[in-house]
Parts: sequence; structure tokens; C-alpha cells
Amino acid sequence: MASSNIVTKRLQIHGRVQGVSYRYWTQTTAHTLGLSGWVRNRSDGSVEAMVSGPEDAVENLIKACGQGSPFAKVSRVDVEDADTSDEWFDGFEIKPSVKA
Repeated sequence: MASSNIVTKRLQIHGRVQGVSYRYWTQTTAHTLGLSGWVRNRSDGSVEAMVSGPEDAVENLIKACGQGSPFAKVSRVDVEDADTSDEWFDGFEIKPSVKA
């Protein structure tokens, strides 16, 4: 039986993940899994994502993020529980890059 617990995780994906359509791949994959949240590039070269939805679907996205888009080379995915009490998700969006 699938998990119906709703969880929210913050992911930071490291490796060659910018300039390889990683954010667009993440958005498409999240939509396919029925997840909400966002993804953006970080100034340190990593990609950050906030993902919310059924626990099993979030876990599937985390596993998929370890591979990433066809041209990405992921070295690691850091995952932590996220507090989203001040955030509302409507779909899954690509946010502007973080400059600092």
C-alpha cells in the first residue's frame, strides 16, 4: 500500500547540475510524480529543490535526483526535512537563481 503521509524535503544536488537542463528535468519529474515545490540554481554550482507530497513519491524523486537529467553528473544529494509553515506550494516551479 502506498504511503499517504505528506512530507516536505529540501534537497541540495551537487556535481555537474547547472547548464544541463537539470532544473527543467526536475520540474518535469516532479509533475509526473504529482509533487509540488520548486527548484533553483545556487551560486555555488549546486541545485536546490523544495519538494512536497506523498512520502513515497518524494522518495522516488530523491532517488531520481541521484541520476538527474541525461547530461548531468550528480556527485551527491543532500536531503533534510523542511519547515514550510511560511511557504505555500502551487504546482512545481523553477525559481530564479540564488546569487549570494
